[in-house]
Formats: sequence, structure tokens, C-alpha cells
Amino acid sequence: METGHGIAAPRDIRDLCDLYEVADEAERDRLMTLAREGKRRAWWQSYDLAYANYVGLEEEAVTISAFMSSVVHGLLHTADYARAGHEGAMPRLDPDQIDQQIEAKLIRQRILTRNDPPRFHVVLDEAALHRQVGGRRVMAGQLSKILETAALPNIVVQVLPYDRGFHPAVESNFTILELPNPAPSVVFVEGLVGSTYLERPDDLNRYHEIFNRLQSIALNPEDTADLVASLACSYGNSLKKAVRRSGSLRPLTSYAPHECLIVSKLHYRNDVREEEVRCFKLAWRFLTCSGARLGVASEMAHA
Repeated sequence: METGHGIAAPRDIRDLCDLYEVADEAERDRLMTLAREGKRRAWWQSYDLAYANYVGLEEEAVTISAFMSSVVHGLLHTADYARAGHEGAMPRLDPDQIDQQIEAKLIRQRILTRNDPPRFHVVLDEAALHRQVGGRRVMAGQLSKILETAALPNIVVQVLPYDRGFHPAVESNFTILELPNPAPSVVFVEGLVGSTYLERPDDLNRYHEIFNRLQSIALNPEDTADLVASLACSYGNSLKKAVRRSGSLRPLTSYAPHECLIVSKLHYRNDVREEEVRCFKLAWRFLTCSGARLGVASEMAHA
């Protein structure tokens, strides 16, 4: 155990507690629980992840605060967006490795909907919404997922628009992971030559101050939802002919921006009718969450 090649068993922890005179039963129980959990194989250990340490910290975080300067955060990715990102990366992975990475990423996202999920606050530079990773159809689906995920009560998504000009994180991507007490928080900073973990109090305070500043100058969640929906609508315009071929739908130009977003999703699968029902339910959820006009929500509810 002293060499770091073994894992302490609950019996070892009990003996050490006796040796160091740890008398508090609650603390002894906590250490024994940690020993038992430490012997379990974490799900991400089945995948060859370059960022496995980060995933372990993310799993334990109670609050995740992130800024992304040019791409969407991994916890919001669709499978298509993630695949397009891997296909454009260097060095490029082989198809089986890409499939494995995407599978792991989608499993990661389950923390947002588990019981007792972390609070997730993310600020996206507007550039992340305009960079066409995978093309227009992939982007329409990606922005739709952002809207759907942002409707969850533990998630806040904000966009930092171009017109805010220079800001303190203009050339950076970072994630602040706040862990349960007494574990210290960690800042994960991504870069081309590698990633860095920062734990010093001065660094933590600096990144918290920067993130608070970014939140203060970014669009509020409601205006963010309007912008994301509008951009998704513009990506969906390429599906105009397909929409018009469906006898149950109006021409795309007659839909309001929020409706246009949903209609652009209808042709992602073969069963248009089934997808139509699902997408209108999503539309209703988004409209009621974002405080959109009652008239539009009512129209969608009775469509």
C-alpha cells in the first residue's frame, strides 16, 4: 500500500484508524466507505480517455462552471457534433476509437439528469454557435440540443455575443469544478499543447472572478435562448424543400423563429409524424421555459 501499487481494504482502514486513534465513528465510517468505493472500477476506465482524470473529477463535482471560446462544451454535444469534431482533430483517431470516444461522452452527459445532479453554468462565445462543425444540419441539431438541455432546472446557458468586444477569457477554454467539502475546487484549462489543472487558491479566485465577469456581460438565459433558436432556424432553412413536401406542415417561411427551429428537426428521421409529435412537445417545453409570447405557445399547443 505504501508503494502506491495497492488499494487499502476496509480492514486496513479500520486498523489505521485504531493506530492513529480516530475515535469518531462517523469519520471511521466515511473512510471505510471510501475504501470500499475505491475498489470499484469506474465506468470511464473501460475507455481509453486522454482526459480520464477530468471525468473522475466531473463525476464528483457539485457545481461545474465553464467558458468555451469557439466550440460547444462536451456536456452539451450531440453525437453528430462530437463525431465531426473528432474527424477534424489531429492526430485523427480511427473510426472505432471515435465511436468509443463518442459513447463515453454521451455517458458523461448523464450526470446532468441523474438524481442530485451538479449545477452546470456554461458561457459560450457566440463563435461557438457560428462555427459550422459538421455542417448546417449537424449545427441545427446541436443548437436544438442546447435549448433542450438549458430547460433543465440545474443548468444555465449564456451566450457572450460578438458586440461585447474583448473580454478576459477571449483566448481560453476553462472549466471550474467545485467538489464536495473538504475536497478543494479545481480549474481545468484546455490548450493545444495539453491541459492544466489549477488548485492554488489564487488561481481559483482569479478564474471565479473571470467567470463572474463573463456571466455579467453575457446575454441572460432568455435572450440566449432567443439567439440560439434564431440561429438554429437559419441552419434549418436548408431543409425548406423537405418541409414543403410534407402535407401536414406549412411552408417554412410562415413559421415563427421558435417554430422554425422545431420544424427543421422534423426531417432528421424517416417517421415524420412521430418526430413531429416529439418536436412539438420540445417546442412547448422550450416556449414555456423561456417565457416566450403566450400566443405562440398557444398556437404550438393546439397545432
